[in-house]
Amino acid sequence: MPNSDLLPSLLFKINENQLALEAAIMELSNWIEQRGSADVADNVRGCMEAIDRNEEFIKMTLAVLMTPD
Repeated sequence: MPNSDLLPSLLFKINENQLALEAAIMELSNWIEQRGSADVADNVRGCMEAIDRNEEFIKMTLAVLMTPD
């Protein structure tokens, strides 16, 4: 398999990892909020907004990269 064929698969796996980390961090922010630190939880969620903003673009780009020529 040529290296150029590996790139879309690598990016897909990195994106999967990113989304898994986002879910884990959101769970932690909920746990923090339940223990009375709503400000900290809100700050964490605010930082995670970039992942949400970029998710659709990443999905579309990966779909294009993974489409056979």
